[in-house]
Amino acid sequence: MENAYTTIDGHSIRYIDTGTPGRPVILLHGLGGFADKWGRVISMISSRFRVVVPDMIGYGLSDKPVTDYTPAFFVSFLKKFIAAADLGSPHLVGASLGGQVAAEYAADNQEGVSRLVLVSPAGIMKHSTPALDSYITAALYPRESSVSQALQMMEGSDRRPSPRLIDSFIANMKRPNAKMAFMSSLLCFKNHPDITPALRRITAPTLLVWGREDPIIPVSYAGRFTAAIPNCRFIGIDKCGHTPYVQHSRRFADTVIGFLDGEP
Repeated sequence: MENAYTTIDGHSIRYIDTGTPGRPVILLHGLGGFADKWGRVISMISSRFRVVVPDMIGYGLSDKPVTDYTPAFFVSFLKKFIAAADLGSPHLVGASLGGQVAAEYAADNQEGVSRLVLVSPAGIMKHSTPALDSYITAALYPRESSVSQALQMMEGSDRRPSPRLIDSFIANMKRPNAKMAFMSSLLCFKNHPDITPALRRITAPTLLVWGREDPIIPVSYAGRFTAAIPNCRFIGIDKCGHTPYVQHSRRFADTVIGFLDGEP
């Protein structure tokens, strides 16, 4: 998978673009994330679709301007990215913070999204959790021990995260302005109004995927999403924490491919 770059409002944005011709699938990472975290499922989904995975502005190898990283800022970025990359009306898959961005984009651009997949999305929970606190600490003080512990807590398992994932997280959080973008995102999203009214405006068929042992954003919030989104199907994954695309990548990819192919 080779890196591609585009420019949004004068800022360099890195993304991965791979797969087969046809309607693209955009994968949006979460808080503190980066495109490569989708690595296990990119090759699986790209066997059936064109897959486009940006480092969202403020993250990974993309530029990190000094600004307020509000939900509206990310939705505006996504709209400009889709236009710059000539992606038309893509399928959107968003995880955690990226899930909230995808949901708000779909609500505001009803003709611009074909199908929507939300993975343990932010947007309703307004309090912190011990696992989220650990993740914040790891982002601000990115050492091997703190990052390993935080990623392990995120999965809700005893499995040690891969050294590559740990090293990538540390490297990304040590980039200039990375911590600023992380904390601005965290505070802006925490203080953003509940997105339930926006969810009611979503018209795209929607799949909600959640790990049943998610310690970051508990699965108990899933019901509020399915109640608000008019055409929403829910799938809970057993023995899974906050990142089903990492922990159960084959099942996740097969489920997403089936949904995007139009399975009921």
